Amino acid sequence: MMRLTKTLKALSLAAGLTLAAGAASAPDARAAELGATDEPIKLAMLEWTGAHVTTRIAGHILQEMGYQVEYVTAGNYPHHAAVADGTIHASLEVWLNNAGDIYPKMKESGGLVDIGLLGLETNEGWLYPVHMKELCPGLPDWKALEACAEKMATAETFPKGRILSYPADWGTRSADMIAGLDLPYSAVPAGSEGALVAELRAAVAAEKPLVMMFWGPHWALAEFETEWVALPEYDPACTEDASWGPNPNAINDCGVDRPDVMKTAWSGFEAQWPAAWKFLEAFQMDKDEQAKLMLAIDKDGEDLDAVTKAWVAENQAVWRPWVDAAM
Repeated sequence: MMRLTKTLKALSLAAGLTLAAGAASAPDARAAELGATDEPIKLAMLEWTGAHVTTRIAGHILQEMGYQVEYVTAGNYPHHAAVADGTIHASLEVWLNNAGDIYPKMKESGGLVDIGLLGLETNEGWLYPVHMKELCPGLPDWKALEACAEKMATAETFPKGRILSYPADWGTRSADMIAGLDLPYSAVPAGSEGALVAELRAAVAAEKPLVMMFWGPHWALAEFETEWVALPEYDPACTEDASWGPNPNAINDCGVDRPDVMKTAWSGFEAQWPAAWKFLEAFQMDKDEQAKLMLAIDKDGEDLDAVTKAWVAENQAVWRPWVDAAM
């Protein structure tokens, strides 16, 4: 617990500067009724630690407001349907570039609505540990990967190289990019976020070859020395027009757009819990604060509930204005 306290004291020094801006940008400051406090608000708990941190902090603050909160374990793609039918009431870290086709369909159905952007500054693409520059001269230029394919091969992919990809239910982005750029690689899904980090740690320790799909903010980027592959800059035409980009015969021959992160809810949420809706509209998450909390949880082994509860207790100056405006 001493380690947790030290971690949180360090966090609280920066918190007032990093997140307080969200309070000033709260949408409409008119007070709202609490609504159905006897019915629990069910929040989606997705597969990655950042989403756990975001959701637990919001959940603890909702409890401070007088609401009951339940956390529902959910898969990234299928959970949009659960939000749309009211099985889950809100999802607070939806990466729009990895939401799949079901997200716009559920919005079109009217069952799912956007609350607003989370304010999380992001990055995404192919990542490698810096020792890869010796194994694959020419990096970070993506074209260097073609000559390094055999060095990157495994028994599973030979003679093609391997690019470690997101878990299968997170989508096919790596495979799409490999096809678009016409690279001699196979996309091999990792089992989980933890498996991605474990592979990165093992590759760094043994100086083994690794290129992997990854994202930021993430605590691992603070622990390991890494770089991003310099892919062709994203343009919407890349996903629609084969003539755009370095491969005139395929789409998806570009990097990933810097993704926006959305908060979403069941369409009946605002009417059922008006003050909670207004709070979630104002709620923001800073990438540096999130990364520090993820580090405490995933690297230092601290308990998710304890870390996020303590952050809420230590940082009322950050979130209290959002609650006051809502209530």
